[in-house]
Amino acid sequence: MTESHVTLITGGGTGIGAATARELLAAGREVAITGRRQERLDQVAKELGEPDGLLTIAGDASDYGQVEAAVRATVERFGRLDAVVANAGGAKGRSVADSDPDDMREMVLTNVLGPAYLIKAALPELKNAQGRIVIVGSVAGFVNTPGNLYGATKWAMTGLAENTRRLVTSDGVGVTLIAPGATESDFWEHVGKPDYPRMLTSEDIGRAIVWAVSQPNGVDVNTMVVRPIGQAN
Repeated sequence: MTESHVTLITGGGTGIGAATARELLAAGREVAITGRRQERLDQVAKELGEPDGLLTIAGDASDYGQVEAAVRATVERFGRLDAVVANAGGAKGRSVADSDPDDMREMVLTNVLGPAYLIKAALPELKNAQGRIVIVGSVAGFVNTPGNLYGATKWAMTGLAENTRRLVTSDGVGVTLIAPGATESDFWEHVGKPDYPRMLTSEDIGRAIVWAVSQPNGVDVNTMVVRPIGQAN
């Protein structure tokens, strides 16, 4: 990363997004985080000591106008944009057979359109910076399970990451798909917590993301699948 390095993270108010922001700030970088709840973003800022290098932006990752506004606000505050982390997302319901239709729609909009919107909005700035795109997918985007619509949205991210890489690699922009396995979060409230000897932490994934965006110019880490020891599938 260059001496001045700015990252925009969607879903930065909790979990992996907040942990990634913490790791980047600790490395002396500047960070913007978005989330639907301003009070949660304010809490993260307070926990981090309200650093000058942190910008919080309330917004919905599935609304293109709000995503575009977040990109614009980041560039206005810091003067540039070097990386984006498409992290906002979630899971509701267990399968297409028993999930609420409104929950299904919300999940697809956030998990699939959200990252695509972020890429579209940020791409001009990322081309200027020869920056990086990180898409937070999931092991569920590689492993089939019965009726799993959440998994289908993450399969979409597996495809979006490679399709985006092929679109932007000639522009000097790197693309990384990071696919976490079982990670401690409120995700499991909706789908049931697995019985593994260990779960990953948000900090584990945050460090992996920072490693990916810290690669030298010309090095493009494309796919990172990170599981806890003991997760077989």
